Amino acid sequence: MSIFARAGMLIPRNTQFGMLANIATLAGVLVELMKSRIVSGDVLGVDDTSVRLQDPGFPGKMRTARFWLYRGHEDHPYNVFDFTESRRRDGPAKFLRDFHGHAVVDAYGVNDGVYLGAQDQIFAACCNAHARRKFVEARPNDPVAAARALAFYRGLYKVEDRAREASAAERLELRQNESVPIMNDLHDWLLQMNGDRRVLPKSSIGKAVRYALNQWDELSVFLGDGAIPIDNNATENELRRLTIGRKNWLFVGSNRGGRVAAAMYSLVSSAARHHLDVWA
Repeated sequence: MSIFARAGMLIPRNTQFGMLANIATLAGVLVELMKSRIVSGDVLGVDDTSVRLQDPGFPGKMRTARFWLYRGHEDHPYNVFDFTESRRRDGPAKFLRDFHGHAVVDAYGVNDGVYLGAQDQIFAACCNAHARRKFVEARPNDPVAAARALAFYRGLYKVEDRAREASAAERLELRQNESVPIMNDLHDWLLQMNGDRRVLPKSSIGKAVRYALNQWDELSVFLGDGAIPIDNNATENELRRLTIGRKNWLFVGSNRGGRVAAAMYSLVSSAARHHLDVWA
């Protein structure tokens, strides 16, 4: 309200929401078009974050809802947010109903199946940044072992840095020549660590090792397709726009409010991705 006030306009909060709701309705066709283009591709990223939702059945009480972000690959450069009242699979299953390809996800997406009911249609590519992060967290527990794992990942990401501007075919060739041997060595080391009785299963280094081994097939998918990213960092970074804003607006007032917010975030995030003047 203070931003409008500086321009000499006093617009009540309810009126502001009504304006946004009307815009979201008008923009619904555009959001659906962006969604259709995202799911027409072969690769997309998926991530989600929690949000507090006012419970109409218990005034003053909150429950947990979710915002999901579906990020299209560079050939379909759009970001579409979706709002659901839970983290159940029905939200992603509905959104991805027409998608055929690889979804880059975290371990939740692999184990709990954001691609539920899509056998032989949607395949998971697990985020290596999540696996690497486990070893960063394990450094206080076992700095030597953690440093060894991080050295493997440093080698992998150096390859990705060199392949950043390459075509998918060129990136695939580089990965096959240089990343595959690193991943093989990393896998051998993980198996060795997993069989070492000195590595306690409940220690942070033990958990990091098991996390990587449990998702190994999905972590390795990027080696066979130059269009699949090594991690889901790009999607996480886009989702951060929402998580930063959440510190200001704190909660969602209703299901309708969540859907309006998802539409507006889809527009603003996609506009920024296309280097458009978002304020204009």
